[in-house]
Amino acid sequence: MKKLPLLFFAVLFMIAGPTAWGQENGTIDTEHAIDDREIDARIEAIFDEMGGLQTVFVTVRSGVVTLRGKVREAALAEQAEAIAGRVAGVVAVKNEIEEVTSLSLRLEPVYERLRKRAVQTVAYIPLVAVALVVWVLIYAAGWYVARRDWPWSRIAPNSFIASLLRQLVRLIFFIAGAVMALDILGASALLGTILGAAGIVGLAIGFAVRDTVENYIASILLSVRQPFSPKDYIAIETYEGFVISLTSRATILIDPDGNHIRIPNATVFKSNITNYSRNPQRRFLFQIGIAPESNSDRALELALQKISSLDFVLADPGPDGWIDEIGDSTIKLTLTGWIDQNRTSFLKARSESMRLVKLELEAHGIPLPEPTYRLRIEGESAAALSGKPSREHAAPEKAPAEPEETTIANDTRPDQAVSRKIEEERSHASKGDLLSEVSPENLNG
Repeated sequence: MKKLPLLFFAVLFMIAGPTAWGQENGTIDTEHAIDDREIDARIEAIFDEMGGLQTVFVTVRSGVVTLRGKVREAALAEQAEAIAGRVAGVVAVKNEIEEVTSLSLRLEPVYERLRKRAVQTVAYIPLVAVALVVWVLIYAAGWYVARRDWPWSRIAPNSFIASLLRQLVRLIFFIAGAVMALDILGASALLGTILGAAGIVGLAIGFAVRDTVENYIASILLSVRQPFSPKDYIAIETYEGFVISLTSRATILIDPDGNHIRIPNATVFKSNITNYSRNPQRRFLFQIGIAPESNSDRALELALQKISSLDFVLADPGPDGWIDEIGDSTIKLTLTGWIDQNRTSFLKARSESMRLVKLELEAHGIPLPEPTYRLRIEGESAAALSGKPSREHAAPEKAPAEPEETTIANDTRPDQAVSRKIEEERSHASKGDLLSEVSPENLNG
């Protein structure tokens, strides 16, 4: 009974045959073997049709193919082995092909490739000429469109933006011409590679010149928004001065001392800008102290009357004043007035108002505060202090009388020297200036 399983498997093997068992396990099928001469003839026929394999000889024994001969490149030997291995009936391939070391034979395939490429290049010359003509015509059309004043002067807020739009149009037509030329040559796929490489190079350059690019973009935005006009007196962070010009990289100011201040446009765009010239009416403010025993109400009234009587102070809005602080030895009054900056210098108006209010208070017997000190002396008697002063501490001689201070306001017109300096600087910078002479309607636009 124990021998029945073994007998069953033996009968099954005889019925199924070696093919069903051997082929599935990677064994060689010998019943359907192809004649060696047929394999030899088949391989040699294939080699005769392949360039560079005509010098390879084939020998077949029991399905084993042996390849001999010499080839000019190692790649040809590998190709011959791969071809022989795919022929039906081949059991194994022995590659005994040698690589030629002769310089003339090794250079022959290189020469053939160069000759073929030269022939192809000559054949492509008419097609390349047509592609170049199409490219030039498309670019010329873009150049003509960009060169015209209309519509760029209508849609652009200034000449700088119009120039940028023209350059963008030229670039679009240039790329369109390149696409058409490559399409004529059948090399449209090359455009993606070129654009990809250009994008990588542009990204690298952008990181390298990031500050320059940031300033350039800021100049575009500032030229569109126009937060200030030429000759405006502005403050940007800690810098103050009159606006000379806005270039593609920086904003140029000139301070009241005649010094040039060059601020990068990226800094200007991100900073707080105070424009003192946007509204021609400007308020000046100053403080003046009076003695604590003075009539502060009367002093305030006199000060406001004096400021109101000045020709350079506007009646609407009118001056104002208030008591700002009461200290141990002084009462501080704060006084304000409005001027028209187009006719009056801000600094001169403030200076004259302070001077004339001081004279007005003194003329009406309102004393200005004096420093008060309390001294405590120890170790000396009152008798020692009551003695006559020595010659060293004698009262100084009276100085010669000085002319009385005028109560008439001095000239408060804007400084003409500064105005001439600004005009001179503006004449030199007008060509590259991105600002408009017309004041912007909305600073937050």
